[in-house]
Formats: sequence, structure tokens, C-alpha cells
Amino acid sequence: MDFAAKIYVAGHRGLAGGAIVRSLQRKSFNNLLLRTHAEVDLTSQGAVDAFFAAEKPDYVFLAAAKVGGIHANNAYPAEFIRDNLAIQTNVIHSAWKHGAKKLLFLGSSCIYPKLAPQPMPESCLLTGPLEPTNEWYAVAKIAGIKMCQAYRRQYGFDAISAMPTNLYGPGDNFHLENSHVMPALIRKFHEAKERGDSEVVMWGTGTPRREFLHVDDLGDALVFLMENYSDEEFVNVGVGDDVTIRELAELIRDVVGFEGAITQDLSKPDGTPRKLMDVSRLTSLGWKARIGLRDGVRETYRWFIENQERFRR
Repeated sequence: MDFAAKIYVAGHRGLAGGAIVRSLQRKSFNNLLLRTHAEVDLTSQGAVDAFFAAEKPDYVFLAAAKVGGIHANNAYPAEFIRDNLAIQTNVIHSAWKHGAKKLLFLGSSCIYPKLAPQPMPESCLLTGPLEPTNEWYAVAKIAGIKMCQAYRRQYGFDAISAMPTNLYGPGDNFHLENSHVMPALIRKFHEAKERGDSEVVMWGTGTPRREFLHVDDLGDALVFLMENYSDEEFVNVGVGDDVTIRELAELIRDVVGFEGAITQDLSKPDGTPRKLMDVSRLTSLGWKARIGLRDGVRETYRWFIENQERFRR
């Protein structure tokens, strides 16, 4: 990418989008187009088309999405499939229509079958049933991958896709019910410590295994792919290692300094038993994650402490 190129980061206020912006700025890409939802409603075809017609970005990072954990996916299935389909359809089509040189679509590891082989290679997409608790989001993301492939095949549009594993880091959502497992646990342990509680309740059995990628590693990987990759096949982005939810909870308890017990709410669902990415394709291109889990959790906890007042509203 030329340093003078116009780069549009859709979803720049989100966890992933914010990391993309930080990575671009570290690499001295400063001609960034950043718009809030109030400025451009990405679910509106007319608003998106008008934005692209006026600004004509050269490169597009499509990180905007409606996201959430197990509870949110179960509670709002219509919104998860409707809003995500609308956002990606509008942005991909307008980017092609108005002459963008390249687009990167950001998906999710939940696109894979519930019982996919571990670690999950890109080739196992659409080889089995999805995890029921997030299938609405997964179906939308699969459609986004296929749309990028279709526009590449039919129109020669340089659209690529990247599928990140579970993300965490500065800017995460720490809502106790609608967030992902790591930020929810960080907040639970912190507030339990403040109150002097004797225990923290963890959802499910604690046995599912999850892979966690620091969001700044993701940002670096996506800029790397934008500059170095052009192919129809999508690319997994992860660390290639995982931990149990119980192990994660114990690590967070240690980082926060909570001295009580960890108990389980077995009425809550576990979700997919394991979701470990096969990252050999990305590794072969020359990129590897650099932020270790403990260091990443420490940094995320510091960010939460500095910003916690916004989460109490």
C-alpha cells in the first residue's frame, strides 16, 4: 500500500477495527477514513454507496459487525444475521463498484463446524453442522467469505478474507452478559475482589478449550495480509495454541489478585468443545503472533482498570 493511499477502516471503534487503526498508524499509514455509525450507517445501502461515491477509498478493512458472546447470540438471532448480512453486502459491493483496489473481510472462527477437526484447517469450512448457539452470526460470516470469492471470480475484485480466533485486548466489551468469556471473567474477578467476595461463578463446566489472540497481534496480521496476500482462499489468524476455560479463569484470578474460589454454573451452556486454529497457512506467509497470553491479560486488565467507569453505566 502506498502511504498516501486512502484507507477505510469500517468498524474502527470496535475491538478489531481499533487494532487495525493502531497497526496502520504504527506503520505510518495516516490517510485513514474513519466514520462512526452516526456518520455512516453501514446497514443502509444508500448511506454506504454515498460514502464510497464521495470518498473513493483505495483500500478497505471490513471489521464492522454486530458481535457478542453465547448469551447475545441466543437472545438476538434475527439481529445477528440481518445486520451482519447487510453490513458486509453493502460494503463489499460499494467497494467494488467505486473502484477500491483491495478489500479485506474479517470473519470469525465460529464459521467452522461444531465438531471440526482440531486444529481447524481452512479446508473444513462447510463440512458439518455449526455450533447452534452462534449459527446466525456464523452463517452471515460464511456468506461474507463467499461474497468476496464471488466478486473475485466474476469481477476480478481483489477481495481477501481472514478468520481470527477469539480476540481480547484494549477496547473490549466488558458487559457481564453480552461480552465474550475473557472480558466477562476479568470484570467478574475484579468486582468480586472489590466487594471482598469469597467466590466467582464461572459459566459451564470449564472444560472447553479456547485459543486467544491479542487484538494488536490481529491488527498487525491483517495489515500484513493486505500488503502480502491475494488469493481466493481465506486465511486463519491465531496463535496455534489453546487453554481450557478453567485454566483461563485461574490465570485471570492470578492477574487480578482475587483470592477466593472459582465455582461453576452448570446450567449455562459450554458452546463448542474446542476451537483451535490451524495457522500453518499464515505462518508459511511469514507472520506469527508475538504477545503471550499472560502478558496480554495483564495489559487488558490494566486497560479495564483505567476505563472501568464507562462499564458501570
